[in-house]
This record gives sequence, C-alpha cells and structure tokens, in this order.
Amino acid sequence: MRLMIVSDLDGTLLDHATYSYASAQPMLDWLAARDVPVVLASSKTGAEITVWQERLGLQRWPAIVENGAAVFDGRFDDTAYRRLRAALAEINAPFQGFGDMSVAELSAVTGLSQAEASLARTRAYSEPGLWLGEDPGLAEFLTALETRGISARRGGRFLTLSFGGTKAGRLADLKAQLRPDLTIALGDAPNDAELLTAADHGIVVRNTHGPGLPPLPGEDTGRILRTQGEGPAGWREGLEAVLRGLGVMEQGDRLDG
Repeated sequence: MRLMIVSDLDGTLLDHATYSYASAQPMLDWLAARDVPVVLASSKTGAEITVWQERLGLQRWPAIVENGAAVFDGRFDDTAYRRLRAALAEINAPFQGFGDMSVAELSAVTGLSQAEASLARTRAYSEPGLWLGEDPGLAEFLTALETRGISARRGGRFLTLSFGGTKAGRLADLKAQLRPDLTIALGDAPNDAELLTAADHGIVVRNTHGPGLPPLPGEDTGRILRTQGEGPAGWREGLEAVLRGLGVMEQGDRLDG
C-alpha cells in the first residue's frame, strides 16, 4: 500500500509556541525509512517551506503553500499577490497584513526570527493578517473582499486572504501526481477542515491555543480521529493510531524516542 501523508505545520507538526517538532521526529524517521511521502500543507510561503523541508528531511516531496493557493515547484511569481495588495489599498480597512508589517514587527507577532519573518513576507499568492477593527466591520470587510473575488480563511492565528485555492484542491492535484493508494491528512485549525475530510483518513491534532475544529463528517465512523496530545506529540500519536489500525505499522514496530 502506497501512502501519502499531508500535514499542516504550525500547531500540528510544529509546536504552537516553540515551533519544535522533536516529539514527531521518531515518526518522521519511520516514514522516511519506508519512503512514504510527507507533503507539508501550510499557509507558509514557498521560501519558508523550503527551509522546513530541509529541516525535516522532506526535500524530495512537493508542498502545498500559502493556505492551498498552489503546489510549490520552486518558481516564484508574485502577480497575484500584487493584485491582492492593490485591492486591500482600495478597501482601506483596519486589516494589518504581513505586507503592512516590518520584518521586526512580523517577528514580534509570530515569534519567528527576523530571518524567518523575512521569508514569511516573500509572498506570491496570499496575505495573512490581523483584523484590528470591530466585529461588525469585519463582516463588511469580508463582503468587500468577496466582490473583488477574494476569499478569507481563518487559521490558527491569522485571517488569510487569497484569490482562491484550498488545501483540499491541492490534495486532489497531488493524488493525480503521486498516485497514492491511501491518503492521511493532519491539521488543527478551521482552514484544515476541507483537507481532513477530503483525505481517506483525517487526524485533528489538538490545539488549545486556537479556535479548534467543530465535529467533522467521518468522525462517527472513525475515518477522522482526534488526538489527546497537542502539536508534534499529537501528530505522532494520531499517525501511529491510524497506521496501526490499517495494519501498516505492525505490533512489532517500535518508534525510537
């Protein structure tokens, strides 16, 4: 059985506060030893994803970037991003996007180093940011975006704007490209819901720092499960449960660490 793992990063494979993935490393090693694709699916940019692919040893596989706007292939074209920024200037609402923040300000908001924050500002398709106005104004803002063909998705921390594209849509593209027999998706936030339900098996990784996910179709049958552990510990826990349930990870298989 050829598997494909598709995973969100922040709050899922990476710890919400520290960005550590140490608890997940034994499972990453187990998957790498069996040549199982682990595709990162994140709101991060291609520049950021490249760094994380290298750290995690996942350079061989493609990635879903900027909240599902594209499958990353190493090329950079920011035409869509420049159109998006022009639309935001027209609306002139109290939305503070990454492009409105200095590298130092973005570093303070995200906890990223300044080098990492610089990569986060190297955008091609989407604009994450913070709504700084009142709740009624947010509804008006979202309507103004919609009239311009811009969609908004709530992640663990930010409201991300783009001209469309979802992680679930990119999953379909990757299934056609890599032709797995079975897909397993992991995520922790509302913007992961479509991805989790589109995969053969979904894992909701617990995250007490964000809005969480409502009950999803497939939870009652066990096709989608929720972890007790948070972040990378939950990532490892959920995958081990699914893989053992499928018989892919046998009783004799042990994870080091």
